[in-house]
Amino acid sequence: MDTSGFSLVQAVVLLAAATVAVPLFRRLGLGSVLGYLAAGLAVGPFGLGLISSPQTLLHTAELGVVMFLFIIGLEMRPSKLWTLRRQIFGLGVAQVATCGILLTLVAMAAGVTFPVAVVGAMGFVLSSTAVIMQLLQEQGETASPEGQRSISILLLEDLAIVPLLALVALWGTLANPADTNTAPVWQSAGIAVAGLATLLVAGHWLLDPFFRIIARTGAREVLTAAALLVVLGSAVFMQSVGLSMAMGAFVAGVLLAESNFRHQLEADIEPFRGILLGLFFLSVGMSLNLQIVANEWRIVLGGVIVFMLVKGLGIYAIARLTRSTHAIAMRRTALFAQGGEFAFVLYAAATAAGIFDARASAIMSAIVIISMALTPIVLLAQARMSRGTITDLNGIDEADGLRGQVLFIGFGRFAQVASQALLARQVELSVIESNVDMIRSAANFGFKVHYGDGTRLDVLHASGAETADAIVVCVDNPESANRIVELCQSAFPMTKLYVRSYDRGHSLQLIKAGVAFQIRETFESALVFSQAVLTGLGFDEEQAREAISEVRHRDAERVELELIGGLENGRLFVRGNLAAPEPRPLFKPRSKSAE
Repeated sequence: MDTSGFSLVQAVVLLAAATVAVPLFRRLGLGSVLGYLAAGLAVGPFGLGLISSPQTLLHTAELGVVMFLFIIGLEMRPSKLWTLRRQIFGLGVAQVATCGILLTLVAMAAGVTFPVAVVGAMGFVLSSTAVIMQLLQEQGETASPEGQRSISILLLEDLAIVPLLALVALWGTLANPADTNTAPVWQSAGIAVAGLATLLVAGHWLLDPFFRIIARTGAREVLTAAALLVVLGSAVFMQSVGLSMAMGAFVAGVLLAESNFRHQLEADIEPFRGILLGLFFLSVGMSLNLQIVANEWRIVLGGVIVFMLVKGLGIYAIARLTRSTHAIAMRRTALFAQGGEFAFVLYAAATAAGIFDARASAIMSAIVIISMALTPIVLLAQARMSRGTITDLNGIDEADGLRGQVLFIGFGRFAQVASQALLARQVELSVIESNVDMIRSAANFGFKVHYGDGTRLDVLHASGAETADAIVVCVDNPESANRIVELCQSAFPMTKLYVRSYDRGHSLQLIKAGVAFQIRETFESALVFSQAVLTGLGFDEEQAREAISEVRHRDAERVELELIGGLENGRLFVRGNLAAPEPRPLFKPRSKSAE
């Protein structure tokens, strides 16, 4: 077999290896990432030798990371990024800086020079966005509060590659002052900032009109081509001004996050992203030089153990200092304790700049690859220690082929009560829930609940959302509810949405989103409660009903004002018990002093 280039036969080999390894590793609970890495190692030059040019494949497969970050960008609306700013630039900076300093000190204690120690340590600090996001998505945690913190840290780490590459270039310039072809650092920084500003301006003013024009043609394949053009064009442009391709794709995604075409773009890019990301992990596995690992196994093994332990200590300390529980801190430690794909970019730049020699680059790359491969195993061990047993779905059916007249998403106490009237009229229900304990508890009371994450479009399809007459959203998390509403309105626009609201602000969001009906989870029960208090105080039933009706009327007027000007606009319609009179009282309070 000719292994000098990359042939169709080799493509078949890769697909076969992935097809066998990935389902096997997922079946074992080790995750698809480790399956891809193992498959790449098996067929690569240091395994069976079926493919001898992993670097050729790696350059192509890097597009998978680019498209992956574009998908992440689509989820990161500017308003959402603004709300996460403290986590990104607070928690993220604290974790990166702490772990970077600790690992640099460890490397210097081992006799490594300062520049090599810094570059090696910071490369390991940059955890794998691809691995962590893949694991978060597989476990349905991206919309959870801890998932959002993890994403914030990953975003900061992705941004950190820019100053790190600039630092490597600066050290390279200082080490080779005779190189007159190297541009001054200030000039490179200026070009990078100007390029980023250009992309932001062009994206804000041109992208949405561009896709609107393309959509009018009615050609689906042209819209797909336009999506690829935007992703790859932004990536190449950012690379041309000295920044990373991944940053360009991420910025393009953020700029399109508010677009009407967001879900269509995500659906068009997803197949390419999945295939190329799989190729990326395959190529990383093939790049693991087993000969270096064998010759320098003490350094490699020691590096993996010490770097992961020290980085883990830093992550745990920052998590606890920011008031995370022990369980959450341990989970985050297990998730972030490895190196990531950006380490290969940083180490390649360090080698080109003369900071790393070939041996140092190979050893550090092997340490990072092995740590990435260990991540699912570390998470599995952490889960065993924290829970004693791993949560499984024994005896629980996953959502697949459901066809109810009404689809309930979430089945807590609110949904259980809301379902009773429908069941009394023989309405056929399909119910999905992501909490395994809740599913088992509901089964004890005669409810058939299927396991499924309503924030995933494939699960909604499997749950029969497209054929349901109504979708009832009763999840506890407002962000998850908003995500479900967004997906349903995009994929199933003719289906009525009934949504349980978390609070008043959430109700305003849902009204603006155009749901068929929303209700605050405590509003009606509080009114019934106050009506009982009134009748208990001696008011007759008619007076109590009129008071409750008047409250509803005032609340509706307040909502109208708040939709226009925000929560502060409705303050005049809230009665208080302060001594100062209300600006527009409808009723004068009764008191002994007033009689």
